[in-house]
Amino acid sequence: MAKELKFVMLLDCYGDLLTDHQRSIMEMYYCDDLSLAEIGQPMNITRQAVRSIIKRTEEILLNYEEKLGFAERLGRMRECFGNIEAAAEQITDGNIRNTILSETAKGAELL
Repeated sequence: MAKELKFVMLLDCYGDLLTDHQRSIMEMYYCDDLSLAEIGQPMNITRQAVRSIIKRTEEILLNYEEKLGFAERLGRMRECFGNIEAAAEQITDGNIRNTILSETAKGAELL
């Protein structure tokens, strides 16, 4: 998995456990793809300070995942829903197929 995608997933899972400042910087860096300078300028902090916050927050997120494992489980559950949907497409009975697809879509939304 690409490093950026990994941290986007970790941020999605554990972002609410971060401070608003940490979450904001991580979202700007990983989700909005802003540079260190673009993040630091409006916040009146240096590029180095932004980089330091990102590195510390990455470690925090990795620590959460190591202890809790929610992001990995979430990824495996999404894969299972995808497998169920693919199998459901092979069902010839339209009512059963549509029911399975509808329910897997609902389940995937809950993730």
